Amino acid sequence: MSDFVTLWPGQASAYSGEVDLLIGAFTVLILLLSAPVFILIVVFATKYRRGKPANRRHAPNRNVWLEVSWTLVPFLLLIGFYIWSTDLFVRLYHPPAGALEIDVVAKQWMWKFKHPEGQGEIDELHVPSGEPVRLVMASQDVVHSLFVPALRLKQDVVPGRYTSMWFTAGKPGTYRLACAEFCGTDHSVMGGSIVVMAPADYARWLEEAGTEGTLAAEGAALFRSRGCSGCHGPSATVHAPDLAGLYMRPVPLSDGTTVIADAQYLRDSILLPQAQIAAGYPAIMPTFANVLDEEEVLKLVAYIKSLKGGEEGQ
Repeated sequence: MSDFVTLWPGQASAYSGEVDLLIGAFTVLILLLSAPVFILIVVFATKYRRGKPANRRHAPNRNVWLEVSWTLVPFLLLIGFYIWSTDLFVRLYHPPAGALEIDVVAKQWMWKFKHPEGQGEIDELHVPSGEPVRLVMASQDVVHSLFVPALRLKQDVVPGRYTSMWFTAGKPGTYRLACAEFCGTDHSVMGGSIVVMAPADYARWLEEAGTEGTLAAEGAALFRSRGCSGCHGPSATVHAPDLAGLYMRPVPLSDGTTVIADAQYLRDSILLPQAQIAAGYPAIMPTFANVLDEEEVLKLVAYIKSLKGGEEGQ
């Protein structure tokens, strides 16, 4: 069922229900804590509106436990909500192993999705239900923000870096997605939908959509056409870093530090090669900024990630 015209979007995942429960419970807590204050304000303003002589002497008896309880109980309840919300936040940024990874490029004014098998989509994303999906996102131009109300998820997409979010959609249907960050004159039309399908239907859709090759295969072709194999290929005479098995491997840098060769490092090494120079190698790689667009960079990164020992440049 679509949520395009509903005031309160449906819940398309278990995470959505948890977020709604957290918000509802926290709202009830705030009402319980604040209602007595406002009620007593009205009562006292009504009762003592004409004024009354006040007894300025200290109260002969003090109920210490009462005074402590109205501070301690709200404090403990708020700590409980802090732990609850932190648990949700941590789980949001730690996708399970083996999640289906889909690349996303945001640009004025559209969303472009690329499946691992090579199927591409614009402003519409097909995903299987009941399976974790991780979106790895990059912006071609300005800051965008991918917002899926039915999943209760929103993630900024920032130029120059990769951001990600993951979800497991448990309810087949079509759900709205939108850009939640003002990104230019046509920001309001930068929307689309997520189509959640049963796994068998999703597999059928992948076959029918067709592709000329996987993202890594397209990256391999780009690797050769852009001349990368001339330096990083097995027969190259240039002293360049070995890319085989590089992904997620520690890389010593010329400044004495060490970084992990994750997707962000690979992207920066292509577009900003002088920023982090590998130890023992000359700083001779040219920049591909303003030469490659984000989709091409994603393909190259996918290819490098796929490389095993002895495969580079082939």
